[in-house]
Amino acid sequence: MWLNGKIQQAMHSSKRYPLGGMVHLNEFFVGEYEEGRIGRNSGSKKRLVVVALEILEDENGVGRAYAKVISHASGKDFKPFFDDYISCDAHVVTDEWKGYLLLRNDYPYFEQKPSGKGSNFPELHIHRLNIQRHLRGIHHHCSKKHLQSYLDEYHYKYNRRNHMDTIFDNLVVRMATFRAIM
Repeated sequence: MWLNGKIQQAMHSSKRYPLGGMVHLNEFFVGEYEEGRIGRNSGSKKRLVVVALEILEDENGVGRAYAKVISHASGKDFKPFFDDYISCDAHVVTDEWKGYLLLRNDYPYFEQKPSGKGSNFPELHIHRLNIQRHLRGIHHHCSKKHLQSYLDEYHYKYNRRNHMDTIFDNLVVRMATFRAIM
């Protein structure tokens, strides 16, 4: 268990490579179905996650992505995620949730459009479903304490999916560097 924790710490984002170009962004809940709890209900046991995905114009379709656990779907809680993971000159596109309005001043290429139940953001919704499948398949249960580490692990692998031949070597170097700092 100790080694797994160290590996997950090494998979934490360096935050040196913010998303640029076209970025689709949305939030979703992680957790089991709760009777009578739908939408962005703050009384739920589910954890709220914001996710951003680069949309590329070439044949690859999607670029890098990041996700972060947040406490509320408000501009105040979205702001640190934007600051850490999204370039100020990115063209950010999200749904019409009013919690994003606070960020319009800092991101001049900010656009809101109807979600269309996911049809206007197909790549983002596929990415979100893949995150949820990863969490259910590998971790089975996501405690609040470990959810961010699980998201970091998923995105470490996802963002390096085109460089799988060096992913292990890079992880070992990061672990050694992290251990030397600690």
